[in-house]
Parts: sequence; structure tokens; C-alpha cells
Amino acid sequence: MAQRTFSILKPDAVRAGQTAAILAELQKAGFTIVAIKKMVLSKPQAQGFYAVHAKRPFFDSLTTFMSSGSIVAMVLEKENAIADLRKAMGATNPADAEPGTIRKKFARSIEENAIHGSDGEETAAFEIGYFFAGHELI
Repeated sequence: MAQRTFSILKPDAVRAGQTAAILAELQKAGFTIVAIKKMVLSKPQAQGFYAVHAKRPFFDSLTTFMSSGSIVAMVLEKENAIADLRKAMGATNPADAEPGTIRKKFARSIEENAIHGSDGEETAAFEIGYFFAGHELI
């Protein structure tokens, strides 16, 4: 049965003109794009999205970075979508990412790491709902 997950192409990837190449990687990995939108997050929107990290030392720099330019938010679907996206993205730190992964190919650093993906079913449900109204999902 198909599963849905959430992903963001981060400001570093969008700024670098990597959107189409990363979308091609996702489609090559078998993901269907259910919903997609390009937008700029306000700092409060970024803080709400990353609220789980509010007490972490990197929270301010993360939310500043995520509100620094355009992002591409999307809902992806396939069997085992959450686990498969995590595998396709690679390790958070691109230096540790496996060859061929999105972060190995496109990321610059542990913070400017090109892409975000949900880490579980509950997270995916929250993140999809944060960015997409039900009527926007096919």
C-alpha cells in the first residue's frame, strides 16, 4: 500500500538552481509527487514547523536559514515512502552521506543540506498538514 511523506527542498538547493535535478532524483527513485508548492517561510512559520527543536542550540540559526529564501514543499507517495526518502536523502551531514544520495550530490553542510524529509508517520502527518490543506492533496 502506498504511503505518503513530506519533504522540503531547502533554500540552499533552491538558490543554487538544483530544484529540477533533485525532483528528477525523487521521481527516478519511484516517488509520485502528490502536491508541491514553492514559497518563502516567515521566521514564525519556520519556528512553528521546527518547534520540536525549540530548546536546541541550533534552533535560531535553523529557522533563520529556513526563512532566508524560497523553499519547495511537497507531499510524496510510494510504498515505504518514509524509509525510502530517508535512504534517498542520505545522512544529515553530507560528509557522512552515501555516494549517490541527494545530500552527497547537492548539499553543502550539515545545515545547508538541500532537503528535509519526515522521519516517521506521525511527523509526516503533522508536516503535511502544516503546509497543505486537505483539498490540495490529490
